[in-house]
Amino acid sequence: MAFDNMDYDFEEEDEVFEQPLTYEEEEEPASGGSQFSDLLAKVTSNPLYVGIGALVVGLLIGLIFAWGIWPVKYVDASPSNLHQNFQLDWMRMVVDSYNLRQDNALASERISALGENSTEVLQLLVANPGDQVSQLALQNFLNQYNPEAVPPTDTTTDTGTGEGEEAAPSSSRNSTMLLLACAISGVIAIGLAAFYILRMRNRQPGGQTAAARAQEFSRQAMQTDYEAMGQDTPIAQWMTTYLVGDDLYDDSFSIDSLTGEFLGECGVGIADTIGVGEPKRVSAFEVWLFDKNDIQTVTKVLMSGHAMNDESTYARLEAKGEPVLATPGGTIELVTKTLRMVVRVMDMDYGTGHLPENSFFQRVTLELAIWSYNG
Repeated sequence: MAFDNMDYDFEEEDEVFEQPLTYEEEEEPASGGSQFSDLLAKVTSNPLYVGIGALVVGLLIGLIFAWGIWPVKYVDASPSNLHQNFQLDWMRMVVDSYNLRQDNALASERISALGENSTEVLQLLVANPGDQVSQLALQNFLNQYNPEAVPPTDTTTDTGTGEGEEAAPSSSRNSTMLLLACAISGVIAIGLAAFYILRMRNRQPGGQTAAARAQEFSRQAMQTDYEAMGQDTPIAQWMTTYLVGDDLYDDSFSIDSLTGEFLGECGVGIADTIGVGEPKRVSAFEVWLFDKNDIQTVTKVLMSGHAMNDESTYARLEAKGEPVLATPGGTIELVTKTLRMVVRVMDMDYGTGHLPENSFFQRVTLELAIWSYNG
């Protein structure tokens, strides 16, 4: 039994079916375009996946900047930071310079630049001086050089080499590059967040979720007047609506007696879907009734026309409960030890697209009415 006073002037979500996969493509997933699109839609609709993706993209961009665009460059390093081979070369230059200048102070200053390794480096050079010319130069250095004759010097005095002046600009450049990299990463993160928010809003006309719009349909639905039909008034009566896009649809209600005693629960949830991608194309609902005085929950499956006529789908859903074809105005009865529930299909529409005809629901409004049952 449909009702005429409902306002259906809600925007339909036909756009989500503009490019769905065909039924044959689902049976034989062949190519790349549609599957990639569905996979991308599924990934970007999950906040966790979006966060992980943003983290990975940020790390990749950071590595590109750190190793490719702005790699770390070491400047103004002291000889004590060099590899041992280069420290030996440094010591050979000290020897050659001393033989030319005979300046104990300058030689001592250059040797001390090697730090704690200066003695070890000199011993290594003595052990392997090189060719005959290098041996004579080293021997002359050892005979002439007298470190005790070197007057004490202030190692902190600026030698005028300009190293101090270079440090500040280098540090400033590094800071600027770091700030720029952080700014770029921040812009990318904000862009990803904006893309996700806009995508979600575009999927929900008027900024409303499918679940919120479904509640509007339920509020506008007129409950069945069972008393006018000559039947007892139900102890509880609810309306629930499913709209395509409400992928988490699962509505449940607590059943209480007129005195407030808890009697059980009932509800409706998604039992099966068809196709791939988002939003889900729901092809069957499970309607259930729990009685606190009974040992089991009674369940029936409300199926679309295609699901009802498809042998494999029918056999698979039959394991969940008795299959029932959904028809406008149709009713389903569930009975337990002390409760009886009548589920009436108040209104329903099938979705359209490239999937088989009457295969999934665009909108379903159900009325759940409960009576006490004495067997």
